[in-house]
Amino acid sequence: MSAASPPAALARRSAAPRRSRRRRAAVPYLLLAPALLTFGVFKAYPVVESLLLSFTTGSGAATRNAGLANYRRLLDDPLFWTALSNTGEILVMQVPLMLGLALLMAVGINSALVRWRTVWRLGVFMPSVTGLVATGVIFAYLLKTDDGAVNWVLNAVGLPSVDWMGQPVWARTAVVVVLTWHYTGYNAVIYLAGLQSIPRELYEAAMVDGAGPIRRFTSVTVPALRPVLLFTVVLSTIGTLQLFDEPYVLTGGGPDNATLTVSMYLYQNGFRYYDFGYASAIAYALTLLVTVLGAVQMRLMGDRDK
Repeated sequence: MSAASPPAALARRSAAPRRSRRRRAAVPYLLLAPALLTFGVFKAYPVVESLLLSFTTGSGAATRNAGLANYRRLLDDPLFWTALSNTGEILVMQVPLMLGLALLMAVGINSALVRWRTVWRLGVFMPSVTGLVATGVIFAYLLKTDDGAVNWVLNAVGLPSVDWMGQPVWARTAVVVVLTWHYTGYNAVIYLAGLQSIPRELYEAAMVDGAGPIRRFTSVTVPALRPVLLFTVVLSTIGTLQLFDEPYVLTGGGPDNATLTVSMYLYQNGFRYYDFGYASAIAYALTLLVTVLGAVQMRLMGDRDK
């Protein structure tokens, strides 16, 4: 009995560290479990369920399998192509304008001649914290044809009033104006952070070589900001392709569907006509478009040395 006791005690002592190691190894997974569970319930499950819905038609008890009918319907749906065209036009007008203004604004704030940079940074960032619905309502009043503040200013300087909400071109312009006002400061702060990380030695070396302000901007600032520019271009493109709040509140998609976007058309099919299968197909078509455009932008603007 005494001869068998030492091996048994040794086995117990060796098993205890293994159990302790297993408990320590399980702690990270226990801490991650709430986040993983939340992600699975509120993110992963809806994504998978939406994909399955895109292959069905009808709603409730009348839901039935439709195969690829919803995706074939997309190709022949003129209203979907109208929404996609509107979204593309707003994207082409708004993203370059917004990012160009944001870059110029960031360069100005970063100038050594500017004082109280914190105040300026806060001022340009403030519009981005305004709620999207509130922004749309405010601009809807500002851009009213009869008694809007913008037309009042135009009339005061001798220019005619503009029917912002009644003409397709001006309605899309109004959406671009709202988006630019709301997001330019946000991107300017991102660019400002990138500018402040560029070593001063690069500018000093360029000045020694005789480079002027424009040359330093194109040869030093822009190349050094390439990762930040790529980030903002991709993020702004994705955001514009998913555009919903501003045109929904500002114009309701009018006039004559001139500001109808893909996300608004998705919303109409899902929550106005209860055609959830077709709405899910639109969502996945939009996802594919975002993925392709993001990959193209990463390819064109990414690090060419790799």
